[in-house]
Amino acid sequence: MTLVLGGSGKTGRRVVKRLTAEGVSVRIGSRNGGLPFDWTDRATWAPALQGVTSAYVSYYPDLAVPGAAETVGDFAELAARHGVRRIVLLSGRGEEEAQAAEKAVQASGADWTIVRASWFNQNFSENYLLDPVLEGQVVLPVGPIPEPFVDADDIADVAAAALTGDGHAGQTYEVTGPRLLTFADAVAAIADAAGRDISFLSVPAADYAAAMTAEGVPAEIVDLLGYLFGTVMDGRNAHLGDGVQRALGRSPRDFADYAHHTAATGIWNNKDNM
Repeated sequence: MTLVLGGSGKTGRRVVKRLTAEGVSVRIGSRNGGLPFDWTDRATWAPALQGVTSAYVSYYPDLAVPGAAETVGDFAELAARHGVRRIVLLSGRGEEEAQAAEKAVQASGADWTIVRASWFNQNFSENYLLDPVLEGQVVLPVGPIPEPFVDADDIADVAAAALTGDGHAGQTYEVTGPRLLTFADAVAAIADAAGRDISFLSVPAADYAAAMTAEGVPAEIVDLLGYLFGTVMDGRNAHLGDGVQRALGRSPRDFADYAHHTAATGIWNNKDNM
């Protein structure tokens, strides 16, 4: 039995799909589906771990939030005590707080694999940045800093391999796409694939935070976005990782392939998604 935390999220539902296709028994731990699991309610942890031998751990909302490393570490230790032999942690690239969570999982006593990911391609098509794309302008507090955008399907492939195959224990996979793109480059690729006029606008962090607050975004999410764009997007991730190649023996998916495949679904041309 494999427990997939965040099993309805971007990477979790993809991991579930792959494990199910391989005939692996899967338990989804989520606040909104499957067996109730809530990071803030520790009473839900032990029931989710009953009979589980491996776990995919995706922390919501992000490992960068205060207390995340301690929480993930406590869960990993409890999981090991319940007989979980293998833990795959989805981590954030360039986040010191995420690396603290990695160390906590590594100290749990279970075999571990770290999947350290860069910015998801799917942030442009699965909530968050979908509405701005549909509106025709993506506004973010980031300049011309290149990012090695990674595809969520590649993340799921690596995670599924680590959960089911040999040779992945003790490995840290830095998963990225095959090239660096600025956010302006990424938006331009989406516009080209969708056949639409979509622009990118860089704004000061304070203006972005004020706009998010005015739209009713919770303060903790505004602070998290400010951290991710103001600190993590400072150029520290402007290099490629070889995690996909090492884990799967193939090259990662290119952003242009993602853009053309996603555009073909019509999601970037359907205002009903807003």
